Amino acid sequence: MNERPLILISNDDGYQAKGIAALVDMVRKFGDVFVVAPDAPRSGASMGITAHDPVRNKLIKEEPGLTVWSCSGTPDDCVKMAFEVLLPRRPDLVLGGINHGNNCAVNAHYSGTVSIAFEGCIKQVPSVAFSSGYLQADADFEGMRPVVEKVVAYVLEHGLPKGVCLNVNAPAAQTFQGIKVQRMGMGDWHEEWQEAQHPHGWNYYWIAGYYAPFDPQDRTSDTWAFDHGYVAITPLQLDLTAYEAMNELKILQE
Repeated sequence: MNERPLILISNDDGYQAKGIAALVDMVRKFGDVFVVAPDAPRSGASMGITAHDPVRNKLIKEEPGLTVWSCSGTPDDCVKMAFEVLLPRRPDLVLGGINHGNNCAVNAHYSGTVSIAFEGCIKQVPSVAFSSGYLQADADFEGMRPVVEKVVAYVLEHGLPKGVCLNVNAPAAQTFQGIKVQRMGMGDWHEEWQEAQHPHGWNYYWIAGYYAPFDPQDRTSDTWAFDHGYVAITPLQLDLTAYEAMNELKILQE
């Protein structure tokens, strides 16, 4: 009954990334921290799992209040591994991040960082994904500290609705206009594949391109808030059912 909260943290940039180190530092005052993170970058892994190769774990650090493991699998593997194999007990909170790069709008579907929150949500543990607009490996995430502390304190005290996790995106800045609770924006990627020619004569491709919202002026979206200097918090849910379409489709039952 007197145990400190146990906070599980993972990411998709690898356990050595500055973003995850910053997140660990920001939340240690709230409880004991247990990190299980990929041994190398796994950006864009979404909720992918390792099905055809063995997965290995390595203990990186163990000290009072902090344990760090690396895992050869995906971000989702890391969370599954933590729950099934590595954690000493069930965590009170699951956190993903801090990601180097935002995960606003439909990009949340591709994100390994958001998948961590979804997997925690599946395990019925309150879960939050934190992302920053900073892309640099040596980025300074200190400006996010008040936001992280505010969100973590709230979730530890109040929890989250069943089947709901939070997607938190902060601009690349040290101060923000404020916090806005927004819906997931809609948009698409353009010119995604960059073509190049190999010296042996065949073409190959790098994923690249740029993201564009369908409606840049929609003030209700996370993208709008992020682009205008606000931290965007979007509650996401596991249930993907399109309930409004169900009645129309019931004609198929006849």
